[in-house]
Amino acid sequence: MRSVSFQIIFFALLLGFALIKLGDKGAPVLNFFRAWTEAWKEITNIVLEFTPYGVFGLMADIVGKYGMDVMLPYIKTIGACYLTCFLFTIFVQGGLMVGLYGGISPIKFFKTMKEAILFVFATCSSVATIPLNLKCTKNLGVSEKIADFCIPFGAVMNMNGTAIYEAVAVVFASQVFGIHLSVAQQVMVMVTAVLASIGTAGIPGSGLVMLTIVLNAVNLPLETIALLAGIDRILNMARVIPNIVGDAAVAVVVAKSEGELHPELVKEEE
Repeated sequence: MRSVSFQIIFFALLLGFALIKLGDKGAPVLNFFRAWTEAWKEITNIVLEFTPYGVFGLMADIVGKYGMDVMLPYIKTIGACYLTCFLFTIFVQGGLMVGLYGGISPIKFFKTMKEAILFVFATCSSVATIPLNLKCTKNLGVSEKIADFCIPFGAVMNMNGTAIYEAVAVVFASQVFGIHLSVAQQVMVMVTAVLASIGTAGIPGSGLVMLTIVLNAVNLPLETIALLAGIDRILNMARVIPNIVGDAAVAVVVAKSEGELHPELVKEEE
């Protein structure tokens, strides 16, 4: 299953590049896939509406079988996910990318990004946050053409928080099922988590679906997905923040390298 999934991703990228090169000739095929994308988004939303009832049944069954002891791994998983996403967002994206390379104060950066961060925390959708993220990124001094390219592209391809979540989920699975992970398996988790996150849709619950690739890579039980479904919304609220903050940070880095970053615009906004 692992190799097949990567083949599909590679073929999808190859087909996308081919359609772009075709220009107007490839427009009908592009419109077909766009329509299918919207249709599957609607199907996903319908499924998500019924998800709470299924999750309630799963949680009731798990707690009934194993008692309240099962709640401790959940608490540890939530804490690990939130702490890791927080540290990555503050130090790597805010401190290293924006502060050190971009030359913008991390405090000003997060103050400007506050509106987008609060919105994505509530909606758990990177795609829905694109308009706000564009506004905040331009307020940082990033030129319009850089922001208009980096933010929508990043909302599809840049899923830092999802990669973090999948790694935390694998550790959760290994502890719950008592399976030891070798160093080679941990490296495999790191690689597959990054690759799987690239193909993750920017909608709520999509990271849980892509987790199947990472679990299969290290031969962990797929029952982990059912166990995590009950707390996925809580985890989702944490992992989407590095996603959209990363998009803005990348826009700052690209704008800096292209001479399209004007920090003085931040002062004018303030």
